[in-house]
Amino acid sequence: MCTMWVEHLQQLALPGILVAGIGYFLGSLSFSIIFTKIFISKDIRSFGSGNAGATNVLRSVGKRAAALTFLFDFLKCVLAVVIGKAIIGYFAGLYGLSPLVEQYGAFAAGFGCLLGHVYPIYFHFHGGKGVVTSAAMMAIIDWRVFVLVLLGFIITFAISRIVSLSSMVGAVVYPIATFLITYFCDYQNQFLSGVEQADLAYVITCTILAFMIGAIVIFLHRANIVRLIHGEEKKLVPKKHEA
Repeated sequence: MCTMWVEHLQQLALPGILVAGIGYFLGSLSFSIIFTKIFISKDIRSFGSGNAGATNVLRSVGKRAAALTFLFDFLKCVLAVVIGKAIIGYFAGLYGLSPLVEQYGAFAAGFGCLLGHVYPIYFHFHGGKGVVTSAAMMAIIDWRVFVLVLLGFIITFAISRIVSLSSMVGAVVYPIATFLITYFCDYQNQFLSGVEQADLAYVITCTILAFMIGAIVIFLHRANIVRLIHGEEKKLVPKKHEA
């Protein structure tokens, strides 16, 4: 089974690079920078934490700009993942492969979008930390996993009011939730099964990809980790006036 899954991925290597590239260029549309320039004609990277993300926009610009940033950053990854699944699904049909490999396209496109968000080619490779983009990818790839990750985020945020800590908890939960859902729901077919004919290789592949994405999100928060250790990480306090 594992050998078959590896062979499938090898056959889809070039289409996978294509969808990752599409995801990257979509991800490079940094809407925090775009909307901040529209609202106040300045670069969000020169404010607050210097991060090109929705949280910094909320703190530095206002709720409307932050809401638009969140929405469009979310939708760009949704679009990337949908395109990725469609392209890989087409080639899977062409090669007579299992429909399960569509998830490979979803992860490839989502991963490309995440890299584009963090290192946007249109904005000198200086972007955000990919939290919203990662959330969109999780939601589209598997809503069951997303619910567990979101629950971890909400509980942590309710206790700490710190977005970075909540995001990292979500990143830790992601591979764990992916394994539990794909193993017990899909492979064992115990409840809420969303995938037919899932084998153990599918479980392992999805878990490894989820681990990689979660690790990247945590790595991008390394400065926040230092501030958390020293008790210097700020809690979320929105900007009082609107831009």
